[in-house]
Amino acid sequence: MDIFKTFIATLGNKTKSHKLPVNSIYDISINALNGTPINLSKFKGKYMLFVNVASKCGFTPQYQDLQKLHEHYGENLQVIGVPCNQFGKQEPGNTDEIKSFCEINYGVSFLITEKLNVKGKNQHPLYTWLTQKINNEKTDSTVKWNFQKYLLDPNGNLIDFYLPYTKPLSKKIIKHL
Repeated sequence: MDIFKTFIATLGNKTKSHKLPVNSIYDISINALNGTPINLSKFKGKYMLFVNVASKCGFTPQYQDLQKLHEHYGENLQVIGVPCNQFGKQEPGNTDEIKSFCEINYGVSFLITEKLNVKGKNQHPLYTWLTQKINNEKTDSTVKWNFQKYLLDPNGNLIDFYLPYTKPLSKKIIKHL
């Protein structure tokens, strides 16, 4: 199946909604790429931008603008890259390969998490929260492809989500920062 057909097939994929046993996004457990637990509550008071990333995707050059966001708005914004291999198997690497790719090719110094599922029956709770109105109290969404973005305000509330073709430095995102 070619990439375009895979993309079209994902358009109808919806995960059944269910309320997570958390009070906020800050209560969700997730690990960094190196396996160290990330305490999302340490980002209270900052915007957070979650982006499902992949190293072998047409949108991969967005790493460069994500790094620029991190460098320019880092005092007020936490960029969090979330490797995912669910779209065209475009993130096949292991932990060391992902880390090396990001650092060597794009100078990435923002936070990268462990590789996750962002959709389907094994969807990580982080993405259950981001994509389901019952949890985020804003809107339902479906992750369509690599480099979809979710922006949260400094209180951990979902502001909006942006499809992969929305560039990280887009006015749609920057206006909130």
